[in-house]
Amino acid sequence: MILTTRSARLLLVFQVLLLFVLTIDSATIGSHDYCIIGAGPSGLQLGYYMEKAKRDYIIFERSNTSGNFYVKYPRHRKLISINKRHTGQTNKEFNMRHDWNSLLSHDDSLLLRHYSKEMFPHADVLLKYLKDYKEKLGIQVQFNTEISNIHTVKNESAPDGHLFYMNDQTGKQYICRTLIAATGMWKPNIPEVPGIEYTEGYEDVSLNPEEFEGQTVLVLGRGNAAFETADHIMGSTNLIHMVARSRVRLSWATHYVGDLRAINNGLLDTYQLKSLDGVLEAAINEVKIVKRNGKLFLDLNTEDEEEESLVYLDNFAMREPYDRIIRCLGFKFDMSIFRNDTDVIKKASGLRISKFPSIMHNYESTTTKGMFVAGTASHSLDHRKSAGGFIHGFRYTARALHHILESRYEGVIWPHKTYKSSELVNVLLKRMNEASGTYQMFSVLGDVVVFRDNRESFEYYEEFPINLLHEFTNITGAEAGELIAVVLQYGANFSGPGNDIFRTDRATGEPSEAHKSNFLHPVLYYYKDIPTAKQMKTKKRSEILPRPHLMHHIVEDFLTMWDAPISHVLPLRRFIEDVLQLDIRHYYMEDCFRLSLLHSTVPSGCQPYLNGQGLSGTGLLIESALKQGLLM
Repeated sequence: MILTTRSARLLLVFQVLLLFVLTIDSATIGSHDYCIIGAGPSGLQLGYYMEKAKRDYIIFERSNTSGNFYVKYPRHRKLISINKRHTGQTNKEFNMRHDWNSLLSHDDSLLLRHYSKEMFPHADVLLKYLKDYKEKLGIQVQFNTEISNIHTVKNESAPDGHLFYMNDQTGKQYICRTLIAATGMWKPNIPEVPGIEYTEGYEDVSLNPEEFEGQTVLVLGRGNAAFETADHIMGSTNLIHMVARSRVRLSWATHYVGDLRAINNGLLDTYQLKSLDGVLEAAINEVKIVKRNGKLFLDLNTEDEEEESLVYLDNFAMREPYDRIIRCLGFKFDMSIFRNDTDVIKKASGLRISKFPSIMHNYESTTTKGMFVAGTASHSLDHRKSAGGFIHGFRYTARALHHILESRYEGVIWPHKTYKSSELVNVLLKRMNEASGTYQMFSVLGDVVVFRDNRESFEYYEEFPINLLHEFTNITGAEAGELIAVVLQYGANFSGPGNDIFRTDRATGEPSEAHKSNFLHPVLYYYKDIPTAKQMKTKKRSEILPRPHLMHHIVEDFLTMWDAPISHVLPLRRFIEDVLQLDIRHYYMEDCFRLSLLHSTVPSGCQPYLNGQGLSGTGLLIESALKQGLLM
């Protein structure tokens, strides 16, 4: 067929247009199996495991640097996470128990102790560390990409029945099978209080103490940001008052690292040592801020003039005006990245956790399959209970989330090792005395021992989310029945803002009183059958896990080293022998030989001798043994 000149031109134009359309499409759509939003510590940690597993993933970061939150925060630039460089130990896993800043990796140079010698490093040090972590490990981050308009589109071929669609600031569209929000908690929490516009926020208050010279200041909030701000300006002010709805919670009393740390609590000294500064409790949503003659006053938020006049009682604590009011009320999860008409994720229910997204114990949205949350934003699961809101905690929950994703989407069974049951005590002791994940994420992540082959062997699963124990098979991809859960926990009634945690009887060293231990200590829960969903749901609030068939506390230890032969090892061995109904002691060679001569069976520790059967008797041998008095 011979084309006319006009036809040839039309065909050429059509081909060019088609090529242009295809080029535009390929430039405006990006598709990945896993999309992680946020290149902060949790996003990078998850990215490390994605990279290691060679998955199709991308991390979107709205700024031009990893860990952008730390460019501005903390405002006064001193981290409150511990950088303990020396422990007297060379074991890397043990040392991570006391390194609160480093992320997990195979590269020993990527530990923050190589970046700073300070116990509480400057925030810029962490920024440099995160930059190196990303670059050295080859983690895939797409910077300057601000994601929004996240919504789902039905897709029957997708494992969760839908795909996630989203756009960046240029309108470019991305499609993801699985979405992980690792954006952290960066949006300032600004309550709807009349007159709140007269306040200054922690996010933009001046860092120059001279600007507060001779001023009277009120700080709203009671957390580390509030006390950090007060400490910075207290040398310049007339006085500082601090108000919040609840009493001061000191981290060394509650054992929760998010409560007030000693490094920031200077205002408590000036308050209790009667130097004008003060701390009081009041509900912020019950007041309004009024400006009169250039000064700021607190009034009751009511339309009843008679009730409002009560504010001006002559001994009202905040009756004097303030020059400045600083708002330090923390941060909340940014919901604006999701399309308004979608229900991809919602706020968690509960007064103290409503700033977090609502997720289940597998870190998945309560409303949308395939939508997960990592890092600080997942802290609703262990708020005021463990360290999941901080680097030294969520580096482990991010690893647990990766294992969950690997099992669910890639068919990879949760990593584990198999041992003979005679080795169980040794394996337990090693983990109890070295493991950092269960140590930092106490009461949340635990090790699980699953018995196989009629208890002759066991599989050991590390750092499993214990609140998912009833879903162990679905989560790990491994069958389970008879098992032991190993959890580190504090005494039930020890921690608390009003408790005397320095009382003289605060600790016990008596193994028979191990169940009364107050400080962090290992607890073993033995179940003949895996707990049910109903048992998990109906357990008491004070219980870590449902009532087991057998339970064993290992007595607390001042050195947090549970290796004392009499106080720790012996009671543990006897508990394991009760579970296994088996003598698992280790014997010297000559003892095994003697036992094999005297008994028809020998302990498991002597199995190599005569195939574990002992000496088979014959008529002549038995007659001789009777004559020698060896048998009765």
